[in-house]
Amino acid sequence: MGEDAKDAEDAEDAPPRSAASRERAPRRWPALVAVLLALSLAWLLVARLDWLPGLGEVFGVDTKDRSGPVLLKSIQDMHRYEGAAGNFQVVVDLEKDARFLPDSIRGTRTLFVAGGSVGAYVELGGIGQDAVSVNEERTSATLRLPHARLAEPALNPERSYAVSKQRGLLDRLGDLFSDNPADERAVHMLAAERIGDAARESDLTLRAERNTTSMLLGLLRALGFEQVTVAYV
Repeated sequence: MGEDAKDAEDAEDAPPRSAASRERAPRRWPALVAVLLALSLAWLLVARLDWLPGLGEVFGVDTKDRSGPVLLKSIQDMHRYEGAAGNFQVVVDLEKDARFLPDSIRGTRTLFVAGGSVGAYVELGGIGQDAVSVNEERTSATLRLPHARLAEPALNPERSYAVSKQRGLLDRLGDLFSDNPADERAVHMLAAERIGDAARESDLTLRAERNTTSMLLGLLRALGFEQVTVAYV
């Protein structure tokens, strides 16, 4: 009977202790929420220090240029006259998907705005003596030049920028162990290709030939030639 009475007393004492523990457990959530809010507020203050005057100078980011010296790789003599240049802009939407995997797991999509230029020139270095005909009185001259060509597209970094870049989970993890996680060479190459195609469809070469002709007419007439003919063959 003594043991039964003791068990009954323990049973009576147990509910108050379990109820107290159940009351203390929910109380932890407000404290956890308060900590998360404090961390979020601290992150916002650090990320946007420009809101508070004076703190931006204390916690600002210093930019240090540790680039090496510029190396001159080669020198090429240019025997050409660039008669025209076109400025282009293209929006590149490049998406790479993996087979049998959703985009959220594996795949990238980059939206890139590229600005660049393409020059059109007439090659003057390979002109031989038979390409220039001058009469005996040196009053008339005929020049036979090659048709104008297009130079390689050159992207302008000040006018080129990435709008958005979506990556899957595996791609994000791979960037953590990559030496060049923000590699955008594929987007740059595609943008240069698109700009080159647009330049070939334009009238850049025709305008370059027209401007080259005007330049040569002015030059030869200043040297005393009265009649100058420029032909592109």
